[in-house]
Amino acid sequence: MEDNQRRVNFQRLSSEDSAISDDSCEYYQTDIYEHLPSTLSRWKSQFRDQAEDVDDDDDDDDYDDFEYVSHLCRDWNSIQSLKMLPLCMQEKRNIRERLHQQKLKIGHWESWRRSQRIAWRRMVEQLKGFFSRLLPWKHTLHKIEGRFGVGVKAYFVFLRYLLGLNLLNCVIIALSVLLPSLYIKKGGPHCNLTSKDNGSVLDVFLGSGFLERSPVFYSFYKLKNIDKQCLNTSLLFFAGMVLILLLSFLMIVRRTVVGYKHTWMTGNHFSMNMSYKVFCGWDFCIQDPQAAFLKHSFIKNELKMDLEEQRFRLRVSQRTLKQKVVLFFLRLILNISVLALLGGSFALIYYATIKSQNKLDNVHWTLKLLWEYLPPITITVVNFVLPQMFCVIVTFEDYSLTTQLNLTLVRSIFLKLASLGIYLFFLITYLTTSIQNPETEFGKEMYKLTIFHLLACFCNAFLVSFPRAWIVDKYPSSMLAKKIGKPEFVIPLNILDLVYSQTVTWVGVFYCPLLPAISIVKLLVIFYMKMFTVIRCCAPAQRMFRTTSSSVLFNFMLLLGLIMSAVTLGVNINMFVPGTCGPFMGDSSVFNVTSECVQTLPRPVRNGISYITSEAFAFALILAEVIILTSLVSRGGANRKTIERLKDMLVMCSSDKRFLVKQHATLIRRQRRIAPSTE
Repeated sequence: MEDNQRRVNFQRLSSEDSAISDDSCEYYQTDIYEHLPSTLSRWKSQFRDQAEDVDDDDDDDDYDDFEYVSHLCRDWNSIQSLKMLPLCMQEKRNIRERLHQQKLKIGHWESWRRSQRIAWRRMVEQLKGFFSRLLPWKHTLHKIEGRFGVGVKAYFVFLRYLLGLNLLNCVIIALSVLLPSLYIKKGGPHCNLTSKDNGSVLDVFLGSGFLERSPVFYSFYKLKNIDKQCLNTSLLFFAGMVLILLLSFLMIVRRTVVGYKHTWMTGNHFSMNMSYKVFCGWDFCIQDPQAAFLKHSFIKNELKMDLEEQRFRLRVSQRTLKQKVVLFFLRLILNISVLALLGGSFALIYYATIKSQNKLDNVHWTLKLLWEYLPPITITVVNFVLPQMFCVIVTFEDYSLTTQLNLTLVRSIFLKLASLGIYLFFLITYLTTSIQNPETEFGKEMYKLTIFHLLACFCNAFLVSFPRAWIVDKYPSSMLAKKIGKPEFVIPLNILDLVYSQTVTWVGVFYCPLLPAISIVKLLVIFYMKMFTVIRCCAPAQRMFRTTSSSVLFNFMLLLGLIMSAVTLGVNINMFVPGTCGPFMGDSSVFNVTSECVQTLPRPVRNGISYITSEAFAFALILAEVIILTSLVSRGGANRKTIERLKDMLVMCSSDKRFLVKQHATLIRRQRRIAPSTE
């Protein structure tokens, strides 16, 4: 009998990071039923150690009291009020009486401190719920999610996030740039502009004429002293722009880190059972038929994603060595083709940028407008055609759907940011050598990129997608309708359009301060155009995919765009000598504003600022960051080991239960055999 008991197989969740204490191993390797109650006594002792601050004088070891007090501690720290708890009235009265006794034992100060902590947590939760209800387009996004999946919804959520980010930038610009300049109407040197005010419609598209003299561009703002020499419009202008980039960086980094944590938790380390989605995924509180249809579609899309991933894993596991070798060479050839396409597109952008610098005179206004927009047109055409080709190429590389999405994103974002970088390089080189006021001209170029991006989105929605959908709906049996079909909403390309648009906004905000306000209007128009395109023109995607890991990549690409914008701004400040216009007119560099302000401060403050900007402070800061990162990494390793230990304990508890059930069944069978023999 002893040998048979030792052969009992306790299923254990094993991993390389698993760590179990010696006493736990000694307990789990025993197979004697009498040792199991020791776990209960150990739980009791742990509870008494943790509940000392609740009741120091309570020495009752009864297990019912142990369970009751544990439930009571959860109720004490609950963010819900007692009347909202799902308990009967008698139990609520008992809990209220017990809480009153606990308050008398712990003292008034501790009772007040805990009540304030609970009230603060409840207020925070209520504020979160209030602001979540204020989010725009919540019902619309729910409708889109139910019909087209969570991936299409992620695009609109990302657009809404950029809208809020630009709104914050507009508030900063209004407080630090626009209001100080409008408050002081007089003062400052006069700015001479070479452009003429013709009052034509072309000024709206080219940013010239009356628009160039408006608060939209850099040349409108002048150097004015508000109260003291240290406080002037140029310093507020510079501080506002730095604050915009810094806040944008912090918000994007936070969003990226939170998304990465969620991806890690729901990635390879977590898998939801298919039966759970089938039997437990329905919301029985739904009463509206439309809401029920949306929930049904959402569950269906989730199951389609699961089946698609399982089908791909099965196909990968069945590949032979010959198929792997052929696939490797095929991917190599396709990657070389992608590099060739990227090189050709960069050469085309360079050619368009060089040619557009030659001004055309005595031509029709339409030709002049197209010639002025030659670089934006070239960049837009390249960014529209090549990502479509990338989507076709990636299908032949036989990756999973999530990998296809990420690979297309990487190639397309490299194309968009590199094309924009090449255009900015040649533009800055030309402006520093040939233009009297390069700051305003640079802002006008970014303004034209923003305007043309909006025009391109309009043409794509109403001149490409809508005619295709109309032909399919009107003549579904025709050969042309079967050939073209309804367009699908390609999420990577649309996300990259938003990243490209926001990058242009950050690049040009220093020389076109109202560009975030223009971007807000553009994003609002794009939202309703895309919503019209998705609901009325697009067909649901045949292949669904998850956006858990892709959302992290979206934010990372946005972070790359912000870094590129900061680098471009630094290059412009070093290369552009302040001309005859702008808040920094008369200074040899933009950074002179801060040095002049520092000289007016008291000596201790100057010494403190000098130390902060020195190498010694940088070394101390880097050392502190290394210590903090080391502690965080150590804490993360300890948390992983604790998680593995808890997994082991859960599995062993289930093994104990199976063992006890087997022993109980054996005992019952023995009693049934003995009972007839005794009779």
